[in-house]
Amino acid sequence: MDRAYVLGLFDAQMRRDAPPEGAGTRVERGGGVVRQAGAAVHDWSGVLWSELDEDSAGPAVRAQLAWLKSPEGAGREFEWKLYAHDRPADLGERLRAAGFVPQEPETLMVAEVAALPAEPVLPDGVRLVEVTDAAGVDLLAAVHEEAFGTGAERLRGRLLDALAQAPDEIALVLATAGDRPVCGARMEMPPGKDFASLWGGGTVAEWRGRGIYRALIAHRARIAAARGYRYLQVDAMDASRPILQRLGFSALSVTTPYLYQA
Repeated sequence: MDRAYVLGLFDAQMRRDAPPEGAGTRVERGGGVVRQAGAAVHDWSGVLWSELDEDSAGPAVRAQLAWLKSPEGAGREFEWKLYAHDRPADLGERLRAAGFVPQEPETLMVAEVAALPAEPVLPDGVRLVEVTDAAGVDLLAAVHEEAFGTGAERLRGRLLDALAQAPDEIALVLATAGDRPVCGARMEMPPGKDFASLWGGGTVAEWRGRGIYRALIAHRARIAAARGYRYLQVDAMDASRPILQRLGFSALSVTTPYLYQA
């Protein structure tokens, strides 16, 4: 893989020219940044892309703070998704000084779909179940909370909206042991792009280390191949990065979410 080329393609398609995530959501461009403004409070809002320098970074950060204090932005959680190759080099320090709180860094990893295994191999007694309705979303949100130890109410709202508004652009799947969900994941498939994005994949503690995460990667890779996507992209936490590397994913950058609560 030509990493520089693929990173440039990712920046162009998935950040600079990102489509809105749902009905009513707006992607706004100006002042050197691309911002998504969610239609509902549970929607993701934040900066997807920036093209700044020493002189323009300060005004750009202040412009986001001004929007967050406006009636439209008030009360929202807002994320500036900063990548290690973004400029200026001290943009993270500027965001912290403005009140943004950095979260755990994640590694941007990409693989060519054609090079990935497409046959899920599951432990005995575990099966995959497609999620297509609200009851399934409730189960996926619950296993997300158990696996990651974080609340999933906002995620639940976004997934329900996605199924209602653009079901062909998202794939949701649960791994179940008997009737118990033990892992859940999703894939977002923006139309007209080369990349499909993998999210979730958290496995409950007692079922980790048995290949379920790898099986969900293969399951989603098969769907992506059938839909004509060239690449799979994931923001990998430390626990999943070695698994993804063994499957053939390449690390292209590091992304750190900077959160601000208006």
